Amino acid sequence: MTTATSGLLSASETVKNFLQTMEARDLDGASTFLADGFTMTFPGNSQFTTLQELVDWSKNRYQSVRKTYDKFDEASAPEADVVYCFGTLSGVWLDGSSFDGIRFIDRFTVAKQKLVDQMVWNDMAESLK
Repeated sequence: MTTATSGLLSASETVKNFLQTMEARDLDGASTFLADGFTMTFPGNSQFTTLQELVDWSKNRYQSVRKTYDKFDEASAPEADVVYCFGTLSGVWLDGSSFDGIRFIDRFTVAKQKLVDQMVWNDMAESLK
């Protein structure tokens, strides 16, 4: 949803647009959503500062992954907003077998329509073959 008076995207819309751009593997486009100093923390305390680092890390985990979103929750604050998105993961493991129904939660901090950080929790490790 855009705000009626400003035409700016809401924090949730910023996150949704980023995630859609990432799923399309448009790393250049996705990087336009990132604030200076952006950080990502994934399961196992794997930390990244660039999208390419994330893509390289994921090559050893699965061939492809998609997110199905159940809901987005947003908490607003004067300096930054926090957006949680909940849903499930589906995709293809490295051995070519498929997976689906793996729970995930992503937490984003959004300031001035830029992503400051992303923290990811999921049950992928519980489902590895």
